[in-house]
Amino acid sequence: MDKITKEQVKHVAHLARLSVSEEEADRFTEQLDKIIEFAEQLNEVDTDHISPTSHVLDIHNVLREDKTAPSLDREEALRNAPDQEDGQVKVPSVLE
Repeated sequence: MDKITKEQVKHVAHLARLSVSEEEADRFTEQLDKIIEFAEQLNEVDTDHISPTSHVLDIHNVLREDKTAPSLDREEALRNAPDQEDGQVKVPSVLE
């Protein structure tokens, strides 16, 4: 018995506005069945003594400490700007 039918594959493809041929629908049906069958194997694993986790590995804060550092002055930063106005880079308007 198929877990996913060809009609379901075609329906989802229609919702996603994808055109699928009969051969593709057959292939996707078979592939999705295999994926679901593989995922169902996880239901057979005994997890009664396993505590829930959100990550497999311990996560540590890997961000560096914020430090102030010298940066470019405004004139130097704007030197390569194709157009500037009032100390800012001027770009074409994108709003009407």
